[in-house]
Amino acid sequence: MGIGNFGYQAFFAVSTYALFLGVAKTEFLLHNVTSISSSSSRSRNGSGNGNGCNLFNGKWVVDDSYPLYESSSCPFIDAEFDCQKYGRPDTQYLKYSWKPDSCQLPRFDGNEFLKRWRGKKIMFVGDSLSLNQWESLSCMIHSSAPNVKTTFLRKDSLSSITFQDYGVTILLYRTPYLVDMVKEDLGRVLKLNSIQDGNAWKGMDMLIFNSWHWWTHKGKSQAGKEWGPSSKNCYGEVQPLMGSTYPTGMPQPALVVNKVLSRMKKPVYLLDITTLSQLRKDAHPSAYSGEHPGMDCSHWCLPGLPDTWNQLLYAALAMSN
Repeated sequence: MGIGNFGYQAFFAVSTYALFLGVAKTEFLLHNVTSISSSSSRSRNGSGNGNGCNLFNGKWVVDDSYPLYESSSCPFIDAEFDCQKYGRPDTQYLKYSWKPDSCQLPRFDGNEFLKRWRGKKIMFVGDSLSLNQWESLSCMIHSSAPNVKTTFLRKDSLSSITFQDYGVTILLYRTPYLVDMVKEDLGRVLKLNSIQDGNAWKGMDMLIFNSWHWWTHKGKSQAGKEWGPSSKNCYGEVQPLMGSTYPTGMPQPALVVNKVLSRMKKPVYLLDITTLSQLRKDAHPSAYSGEHPGMDCSHWCLPGLPDTWNQLLYAALAMSN
């Protein structure tokens, strides 16, 4: 799909841990995992943005100014992400912020965000990780501007939150694979060359796509074996993996994604949250996922890690301007 065909600023995310930003109406080409460079140069090597700022190389540090909001004060959080409400006994996982090695990550300012995107429509497109991030961004804005009137609509495939005083609408379109799934005689079939659902994405000023998670399902296996011999899953994990690298390195699909992006003709930016998210083994709902049975080591508590995804999104937007 050519993102630029929408004629709007679009963000493209295709991974549990990686977001892609495709900018259709700016003078910048935002590409790969480390670079923000002029579109005239068509840089494809991820060498940097000229000011030495790589948002994604860094480490997690204790920060007592976190979290950015309280779950009890945000009306948009689903039970499955509200870990504190559903009995998680520890709170240290709320006290970490991402610190890039080469620059300062700006703190999210919801009022500034609303002013910048006044009258605009922003849509998250993807699976339940998109739901995770959509609710996070809505809570972050609400915390900065608690007196702004909102309209909150929830439907099966399309939901929205409108901050009425600014005319900013944050939407969520649920589609796990992005491409169409149809029923045929042999069962459900993914049509890799068809995105009829994409008609619902038209008219947006910003698109944030996410996928990958459903493409990599392998039964009921959960994370844990890569964290050491004592870890069977994420239950009881109370601190991140220290350092800036994950024990098993970058997932192979992420390398494939980078290769594909390097060949794309449309401007694309990868908001590479893969490694920094992998390090947060402490930030999953685990057994505190509302009334959902079982162990959840796929999603993330709110407040929590998705807030950092949105801070990085906020920073990338600021840097692109």
